Amino acid sequence: MGKTAVIFPGQGAQYVGMAKDFYDNFEDSKKVFDEADEVLDIELKKICFEENDDINKTEYTQPAMVAAEVAIYEHLKNAGLKADVFAGLSLGEYSALVAAGAMTLADGIKTVRRRGILMQNEVPLGMGGMAAVIAMDADKIAEICENTPGKVQIANYNCPGQIVISGEAEAVKAASAALAEAGAKRVIPLNVSGPFHSQMLVPAGEKLYDFLQGIDVAEDFAPYYCNADAEKITDASKVKELLKRQVYSSVRWQQTIENMIADGVDTFIEVGPGKTLTGFMKKINREVKSINIATVDDLAKLEELNA
Repeated sequence: MGKTAVIFPGQGAQYVGMAKDFYDNFEDSKKVFDEADEVLDIELKKICFEENDDINKTEYTQPAMVAAEVAIYEHLKNAGLKADVFAGLSLGEYSALVAAGAMTLADGIKTVRRRGILMQNEVPLGMGGMAAVIAMDADKIAEICENTPGKVQIANYNCPGQIVISGEAEAVKAASAALAEAGAKRVIPLNVSGPFHSQMLVPAGEKLYDFLQGIDVAEDFAPYYCNADAEKITDASKVKELLKRQVYSSVRWQQTIENMIADGVDTFIEVGPGKTLTGFMKKINREVKSINIATVDDLAKLEELNA
């Protein structure tokens, strides 16, 4: 029997109304949102469910996304979904840690709130940027980034044909122009509030590590795959260091999925808003089964999967 992985999307997938139908219909999902609200003294439900501008501010986006993702997963688990391994893209790694039992919901929510504030405040607004590079070889992109004056690097290896760069706004602009000239199909500036997953955020990673010293990681949890080096993690002593590095290191998503498949995973269930990861999956490996669960209506896909 092949293994099943549950994977969680990251920032950028959020939308007003995410997980609301789970909150309205299922007590286990409602409990997650209620607990998350209590932990932070912020009305995350309002941020998730009602029209507002805060949903796209990273200090609010991060706890809102984790609450929504864990709320959906909690219902799936109680309804009988058995996952062997977990992973999440960037912010989604925290939902994976909570789902795997490595971190409590309260600690996960507190940590991503702090992570959001640290990532937001480290680099003044407008000084950093990110761009998605479509249809160009990763080595070529890395070479052009290295040859661009200023700080710019690969932030995300998402899937074949989609890589994200990050760094100083001017350097990202210059690298984007050079990449377009060198034959990238498209280079798309991303609407983000900072140079995420770049060396500019090393101080934010260090401060997050200090904060994590007050957070408990369980000794015993289901295996998860980390972003920083795409490896399977079962050792609690490694978790905090990896979360520190994750702030300023490249997200090795394609490699993560490839490693999971090599370890026997043949079914992937994306849990949370949107279907970004399911889209990446089609470009990484079309042989494996892959579905996304973002709404109550999507639950029918699980039944089809088990049919």
